[in-house]
Amino acid sequence: MTLALVTGGSGFIGAHVVRALLEEGVEVRALVRPESAARNLGGLAVQRAEGDLRDRASLDRALEGVEVLFHVAGLYELVARARRELHTINVQGTRDLMLAALQAGVQRVVHTSSVAAIGHAGWRGKPADEKQWADSRKLAGPYEESKYLSERLVQELVRREGLPAVVVNPTAPIGPLDVKPTPTGRLIVDAANGSLPAYVRSAGLNIVHVRDVARGHVLAWQRGQVGERYILGQKQGNLTLHEVLQRAAAVAGREAPRRALPYFVALGYAQVDERIVSRVRGRPPRAPIAGVRLARHKMWFNCDKAVRELRLPQTDVDEAFQDAVDYFTSEGLVRA
Repeated sequence: MTLALVTGGSGFIGAHVVRALLEEGVEVRALVRPESAARNLGGLAVQRAEGDLRDRASLDRALEGVEVLFHVAGLYELVARARRELHTINVQGTRDLMLAALQAGVQRVVHTSSVAAIGHAGWRGKPADEKQWADSRKLAGPYEESKYLSERLVQELVRREGLPAVVVNPTAPIGPLDVKPTPTGRLIVDAANGSLPAYVRSAGLNIVHVRDVARGHVLAWQRGQVGERYILGQKQGNLTLHEVLQRAAAVAGREAPRRALPYFVALGYAQVDERIVSRVRGRPPRAPIAGVRLARHKMWFNCDKAVRELRLPQTDVDEAFQDAVDYFTSEGLVRA
């Protein structure tokens, strides 16, 4: 039986990757930080290896006997003050893990990058594809920078060291098990609660069901080509931010915000919220500066390559919204 290691196995995407692998009859080992509650792994027949991307020795232990590595772990934080930690975990941690995988003789690596490394839609909203790379001089914030650098690092190890890695670039997954929740999940929660007063007109996302993203990871292992990258998204998922809010609100029986803010007004609000209000109140900013900078562009993507070469499933977008809102309601984050 194949033994797979999933880093970030207790996280949002990682927990679904674990489930998708178990459905394939794969033996799964999850790298779990000692302080992690690992709630998303409850009741699953999974080996747990305590470790941390900042601890190389723990990575070596976790990789013993592993044939395929799914590197899903990463810090997803948009605030600027997390820059150093983002680089340590997402860039240096990825480097150490990939070198450990080479040393352990892992047969295949699936590296979870981000569409942040690809960039935004082009002229007149033409969706970006795998051939495009983000402009490293114009990245929205430290998270985007860390994902760009980590993917570049993996691709360089593929070329120079023969790392047997396939890269996947998820768009904006939504669905169950988003415990934290992620920034996209918080957007769904706020829309479903009717608590957003306005939106940025220029923004857009590609929404995809998280189960399809997880399945895409497994398919990348089974069918993907080493050194290639695959956008894991929904062909019908390119939506304006207003459409995203409308669909999430509709599921909860609420109205979406109708007021559209100019970009410069939203950016000014974000500056105050992240630099002052969130620090004083000790809470994450509702409008991170990097998030608003991303909202200046439509993050729309063409996932034809993944559908064609990996046979990436395409769950209906409305089902994704329904499952996400149902989950957040069951968790008490969305008011019934």
